[in-house]
Amino acid sequence: MTLQPAYKRIILKMSGEALAGDSGFGIDPDRAEEIAEKIKRVYDLGVQVAVVIGGGNIWRGSTGVERGMEQSVADQIGMIGTVMNGLALQDALERIGIPSRVQTAVAMNAVAEPYIRLRAIRHLEKGRVVILTGGTGNPYFTTDSAAALRAMEINAEIVIKATKVNGVYTADPKKDSSAVRYSSIGYEQVIMERLNVMDMTAFTLCQENNMPILILDLWSNDDLYEAVLGKFEVGTLIK
Repeated sequence: MTLQPAYKRIILKMSGEALAGDSGFGIDPDRAEEIAEKIKRVYDLGVQVAVVIGGGNIWRGSTGVERGMEQSVADQIGMIGTVMNGLALQDALERIGIPSRVQTAVAMNAVAEPYIRLRAIRHLEKGRVVILTGGTGNPYFTTDSAAALRAMEINAEIVIKATKVNGVYTADPKKDSSAVRYSSIGYEQVIMERLNVMDMTAFTLCQENNMPILILDLWSNDDLYEAVLGKFEVGTLIK
């Protein structure tokens, strides 16, 4: 029986730390390969996948700002870091036979395509994974905001935010053993309960455009795959 995915086109949002080794910094080729394999399982279902990746494993802008660096400069360094991560992920995908393209919102023509909305959509339609780097191309915006913005621009059906936790809880499950995971929750409840889902600019953009957000554990063996198949026991769906 052929499995039918619940979504045709998704945005997968990952932090830069997903590519880091045990130290939490740098790019670990083994991690890149592991993520590529997870994306391949989804890709093989016929799902069009666009990836937005952070740069925290290479540079944290807050570190520079704390030492007196201008916010704009700190953010620009971070945006360049996301391109480095995107190239590493592209290499891992290509080596397992998944065609992919890196697009960047920061002009870097020698190593990646400029982000062009219609070109990104065309790549997806041709069966290529598109890795969207450089954030929004502007300082003061996180890669969460980039994921929300790109989701709207390329007509994705959902933003899947892959983290180290398997959803949104009533409290911090590491501190409160009675914390309960929400299987689904509304935008308004997230705001009222001040639940930490993503930065407020990104969250508000998703809310205003009725873009569902799914929070899940990237490292749980099958969670990403099962989420794309529409299994509601995976993660927390915000809609």
